Amino acid sequence: MSFRFFHLYLKVPIVLLALIEGSLFVYAPYLAAAFRFGPSTTERATPTGQLLPTALLFAFFAVMALFAMGLYTIRQRSGTAGTVLRVVAGLLVAAALSALAYFIVPNLTIGRGMLALTTVIGIASALIARLLFDRIVDQDLFKRRVLVYGAGRRATSLLDLRRRSDQRGFRLMGFIATEGDELSAPPERLLDRPEDLYSWVVKNPIDEIVVAMDDRRRGFPMHEFLECRLAGIEILELPTFLERETGKVRLDVLNPSWIIFGEGFRASLLQRVVERTIDVVVSLALLILAAPAILLTALAIKFEEGLDAPILYRQRRVGQHGVVFDVLKFRSMRVGAEQPGQAIWAARDDPRVTRVGSFMRKSRIDELPQLVNVLRGDMSFVGPRPERPEFVQKLEHTIPYYRERHSVKPGITGWAQLCYPYGSSEKDALEKLQYDLYYVKNRSLLFDLAILVQTVEVVLWGKGAR
Repeated sequence: MSFRFFHLYLKVPIVLLALIEGSLFVYAPYLAAAFRFGPSTTERATPTGQLLPTALLFAFFAVMALFAMGLYTIRQRSGTAGTVLRVVAGLLVAAALSALAYFIVPNLTIGRGMLALTTVIGIASALIARLLFDRIVDQDLFKRRVLVYGAGRRATSLLDLRRRSDQRGFRLMGFIATEGDELSAPPERLLDRPEDLYSWVVKNPIDEIVVAMDDRRRGFPMHEFLECRLAGIEILELPTFLERETGKVRLDVLNPSWIIFGEGFRASLLQRVVERTIDVVVSLALLILAAPAILLTALAIKFEEGLDAPILYRQRRVGQHGVVFDVLKFRSMRVGAEQPGQAIWAARDDPRVTRVGSFMRKSRIDELPQLVNVLRGDMSFVGPRPERPEFVQKLEHTIPYYRERHSVKPGITGWAQLCYPYGSSEKDALEKLQYDLYYVKNRSLLFDLAILVQTVEVVLWGKGAR
C-alpha cells in the first residue's frame, strides 16, 4: 500500500515502521534515565529537568541516520547481518550528532553514560521492532488486492516483480484476458471474464484494477470501469502502477501519451530559483569544509604519479538541454588511459585505475571537484549523472526517450545511483534511464533531500564504485 506525498510515493509499511521506531527512540532516553537514576527521578537527566526536548532530538537524529543507511527503503536487501550492522552504525551516528547538539545547546545535555545507555536501548529497540514488524508486514494487512485487466504481453510485465520486497505493496489476484491480447499470462493465474465486472470486483473484493490491455481499441469496458471508479476502486494504467511499485519508468510498457498527458515532468520557476540558491550556498560551504581533504588528495596523487602528473581530470560531458561542458574530477586513472577520441566504458577492477585512484573512487573523493561544476551552474547536487558525448550520441539512437534525461541538470548523485549499480554497457544505460526518467517526472526539493540523505549509504558501503 502506498500514498503520494509531494511527488514521492511512500509505502505505508515503511512509514509505519519509521513512526514505530521513532516512538521507541523518544522513549529510549526515559528508559535510560529510569535505569540510571530510578523510575521517579528522571528529571535529573538534564540541567533543566525536562527530558522531552532531548529525547525528541535524539529520535530525530536516529530516524534520519537509519534513513541515510537505507533502512527505510524497499530496495534494502542486505540480509540480517547487514541490517544489524546498519542499525548499529546508524545509532552510533545519531549518538555522535546528539552529543554535538547537546554541546551546542547545554540545556539539552545528558551525561556520557546516559547517552551511551540510550544508544544501546535504541539499537535493541530497533532490532526487536524490525524482527516483529518484518513478520507482520508479510501478511496481507498492508497489501492492496490488484486485478489485472489484460493477459497479454503488456500485462505479464507484472510477473517481473517476483521478489518479496517487490510485492510488499500489493497482492496480485489474477489476470482477465481481453480481446486482442497476445495471451502470455500463466494459465493458473487466468480468471474467467465476469459478466458484470463491477459486481465481481465488489464481491471478491478488489482495491485496484490495472489496465494492461494489448489493444485498447477492442472491447474497452468504459461503462464497467466508470462504475468501479465511482465506487472508489482505483483504475490505474500499467505504467503508473509499475512506476509506483518499482520507482522507475518502465520503457517496455511506455507510450508517449502517458508522458504528455500524465502528471509530473515539470518544475516551477520558484523551485528552480530555490534549487539554484541551495546549489550555490551548499557548494561554497562544502568547498570550504573539504579544503583539507582536497589538499591531501592532491598531495597523494603527486606522491604516487610524480610532480609532473596532473591532479585534475577534465572530461567532456553532456548537460542540460544537450549542452556539453567539462566535468572536473580528481584524476584516478594513469596518464594516457584513453587514446584521444576513444571513449571506453569503465570496468570492474579496471587496470587503468591507480592505487590512490581506487581509494578515491570507492570513497567518492574523486567527485569533490564537481562542487566547482555545481557552483558554475553546469551541474546540480541531484540529477542524472552526466554522460560522455560519444556515448550519448550512440545511446540516443538505440534507446527510446534517452534524450529526455537531459531536460534537467545532471547531478553529482541521483536516483539511478541509489537504485542501480555502476553502469558500464548499453544495457546498464537503459536500466538507469528508467530511474532517471522517474526522477525527472517526480523531482521536487523533498525528493532531492531524500536522495542526498540516502547517498550516505552509497558512500559508506561503497555501492557501485569502480
